[in-house]
Amino acid sequence: MMGACNKPNELQVEVFETSASGNKLTKLTAWPSADNKVALEILPDEQFQAITGFGGSFTEATASLLNRLGKENREKIIEAYFGETGAKYSLTRTHMNSSDFSLGNYSFAPVEGDLNLEHFTIDEDRDDIIPLIKEAMAVSKDGFKIIASPWTAPPWMKDNKDWRGGKLLPDYYDTWALFFSKYLAAYEAEGIKIWGFTVENEPLGNDSNWESMHFSPEEMTHFVKHHLGPLLRRNGHEVKILGFDQNRGEELQKWVDVMFGDEEAAEYYDGTAMHWYASTYDYFPESLQYARNKAPGKHLINTEACIDAQVPRWQDDAWYWSEEAKDWGWDWAPDSQKYLHPKYVPVYRYARDIIGCLNNWVDGWIDWNMVLDRQGGPNWAKNWCIAPVIADPDKDEVYFTPLYYTLSHFSRFIRPGAVRIGFSFSHETLMATAVKNPDGSLAVVVFNPEEQPIGIQLSLNGSTRDLVISGKAIQTITIPAQKQNEF
Repeated sequence: MMGACNKPNELQVEVFETSASGNKLTKLTAWPSADNKVALEILPDEQFQAITGFGGSFTEATASLLNRLGKENREKIIEAYFGETGAKYSLTRTHMNSSDFSLGNYSFAPVEGDLNLEHFTIDEDRDDIIPLIKEAMAVSKDGFKIIASPWTAPPWMKDNKDWRGGKLLPDYYDTWALFFSKYLAAYEAEGIKIWGFTVENEPLGNDSNWESMHFSPEEMTHFVKHHLGPLLRRNGHEVKILGFDQNRGEELQKWVDVMFGDEEAAEYYDGTAMHWYASTYDYFPESLQYARNKAPGKHLINTEACIDAQVPRWQDDAWYWSEEAKDWGWDWAPDSQKYLHPKYVPVYRYARDIIGCLNNWVDGWIDWNMVLDRQGGPNWAKNWCIAPVIADPDKDEVYFTPLYYTLSHFSRFIRPGAVRIGFSFSHETLMATAVKNPDGSLAVVVFNPEEQPIGIQLSLNGSTRDLVISGKAIQTITIPAQKQNEF
């Protein structure tokens, strides 16, 4: 190992690494040797989007599992996600009404024909999701934003009278808009502020496998322009409205054309939400650039991502660093799109996607469930997935997978209000992104998918520092504000 002794004119840094070799957000004080070196220059005068935050989702699956754990493990997980010693999540999501990661189907508007929602109630959330959010708020020093998303309106408002599929009947557009307002007020009464909404989770549908409700871009924009947006303003709610909320790619481009092509509707849309399930490796930079250019200054937030169609591996770090995972598209994608869904390394998928998104104007990135069990649930639809933390409630045991540490490299060190800044380097596989935090410190995240270590000559304002990133690793390099211009 090479020592970390500093020369008088060296750039002062702290380096944290997670690697296949066993580092877990480990602070490095010495580096392995590397045969090759990459020059990475930080360009703080080049500034791009402000960062809203990073985090995960409060689902009934996660909240119910935490209810079944012992006090020590419950508090350990909440601290790990929201506390000062942990990932310091700053942007989160939850579901309005049930989702596939609920214990069953439910709605906050259970009474058919209740046009004024006189029987509206969030009682379904009182024994799991609400207490979890409040405990997270209690340990979060800086606080966090919450985005709420409906998977479906109650069946009585839909043309097929089912939880799955179908469309919202136009006769209920006003009632469904009122639902959003009632939800905001009910959560505010609990001391929980909802920062934003997505209008509908996955409006293109999911083959009616679980809760869903279909919108075309024209239908959603009509609903936002004539019903949801005006009602929320009349009722005095200050809340963000995000459209789309499905996969990146050509569909994203079609939707932003409609959403922001109508000037009146565009005043109600605060941005665009999207998911990552269109590919296991492609983060679709062209469509992200297109969406940003269509609505500069509006939010561009990834609201959902997970290792899908997989049952979690328990206490098996090596699997999360191995090219073995299969996503839904491995089996279901049409032949024309199979190439987008090869087997992949779970850690690589996260690191590549988050860095690629940040470098293409995305300002927020939210993971799906924070905690799941060893089956990849609970999930009434048996749509098993993986979360960064896996729990065995029967044994009161928890497993922090490498995905937890991967996400922490971003959420812990890139704070809300940070501004992405420029950098310059050239390497075929190494990826990087850089930000300036509100306190003036810089954070640089580097991802090395290669087997071998790679040397990095980091430079800023004429000062340099020689570092090394391990093979198969992600690294966050921080530079204190007062150190940037010393030399």
